[in-house]
Amino acid sequence: MTAAEQPRSGFDLGKLLAERASERYDLHSRYLNHQLPRMLHTIGFDKVYERAEGAYFWDDEGQDYLDMLAGFGVMGLGRHHPVVRKALHDVLDADLADLTRFDCQPLPGLLAERLLAHAPHLDRVFFGNSGTEAVETALKFARYATRKPRVLYCAHAFHGLTTGSLSVNGEDGFRKGFAPLLPDTAIAMGDLAALERELARGDVAAFVVEPIQGKGVHEAPPGFLRAAQELLHRHKALLIADEVQTGLGRTGDFFAYSHEEGVEPDLVCVAKSLSGGYVPVGATLGKDWIFKKVYASMDRVLVHSASFGSNAQAMAAGLAVLAVMEDEGIVANARRTGDLLRERLTALVDRYELLHDIRGRGLMIGIEFGKPSSLGLRSRWTMLQAARKGLFAQMVVVPLLQRHRILTQVSGDHLEVIKLIPPLIIGEREVDRFVEAFTAVMDDAHGGGGLMWEFGRTLVKQAVANR
Repeated sequence: MTAAEQPRSGFDLGKLLAERASERYDLHSRYLNHQLPRMLHTIGFDKVYERAEGAYFWDDEGQDYLDMLAGFGVMGLGRHHPVVRKALHDVLDADLADLTRFDCQPLPGLLAERLLAHAPHLDRVFFGNSGTEAVETALKFARYATRKPRVLYCAHAFHGLTTGSLSVNGEDGFRKGFAPLLPDTAIAMGDLAALERELARGDVAAFVVEPIQGKGVHEAPPGFLRAAQELLHRHKALLIADEVQTGLGRTGDFFAYSHEEGVEPDLVCVAKSLSGGYVPVGATLGKDWIFKKVYASMDRVLVHSASFGSNAQAMAAGLAVLAVMEDEGIVANARRTGDLLRERLTALVDRYELLHDIRGRGLMIGIEFGKPSSLGLRSRWTMLQAARKGLFAQMVVVPLLQRHRILTQVSGDHLEVIKLIPPLIIGEREVDRFVEAFTAVMDDAHGGGGLMWEFGRTLVKQAVANR
């Protein structure tokens, strides 16, 4: 770049952050979702993180924090992976003629090719910008291809928060106040009789399902997905696998539906980890005949599109992520480390009466708490439950952060479940650190530790005040 071509703007990002970063919580309170900083202050999560790398953050005092949340699954490779970072520098330096809309750049085709190699029964890809867009695309394509209006989903599912995705969201708290939604119907996970009953009405386009539900970390029962697929195809309806959170190695296989032999969804939704944590990208993989129905003629060439879909930065990030996953054995590491972490946690179930279950696959693990048997603990548990279900799990999350510098979160509203979805790069060192910290918190809870139960009383007061 010549001197004449140097940017003329006085904008200086480093200077801006240096001058204004200390205002972060005030700025959010004033201009964004004002309840977020309020919530963070209440539970003591109002930290100031200055930098991040891999599976760790560092705060303004230089203390490290282990990330067992991965940005709700987005940071599959951890933060700032050097290969993904370099790919983005390279694509910016290439000065590509991006998003002209009237040409065919190579990067989208190359990323589609790499993705489809992991789902050989599928043929084509649509690129959007997020998980909910990937689900919206699948819903639209399924309804158009089958010429049927209704989509089935599972109770307690989470498929996104835009209107179409919200229509197949099984959590009433998200849906409340946004009706009317699309004509969709919930069934219980694993209920084949209910599925067949709804299909018999003849108006079902598809059944969308998370192979492992993010809320509560509940896995589809053995044989359910394959049997559902057979029922759907018999009634000329489609199976949509929502792999937004479970895909790209999270469960110890590239796609979670692969854990059940013979399952070949008609449409698969992908996002989160595909971004590398940098440029958002969502993808809907599908069968050739479905895409050809939707894009049936040149008149329909833009019938479904996204302004920023297939942009060069997102495609470069996706390609780099898939290369790293292969080169560094990420899927195998997720399976191996996940097995170790689940094994270590399962060994604690008989030791702690408040700890009821450990479940999941790979590095998608649910830790469920339940009513204890001893009188003293039961009275404290009852106090929390009377105020608001889910407070005990929050009581565990807070000391994990405050005392042990480990970031986790509850698996859903009104659930006594913590979900672990760490970066897929963690190993035995991180497993040791988490299990040691979790054991200390459980010891405190079962010993009637004053600080932990005092915080519980604070949460009870907050819950009662919010009613």
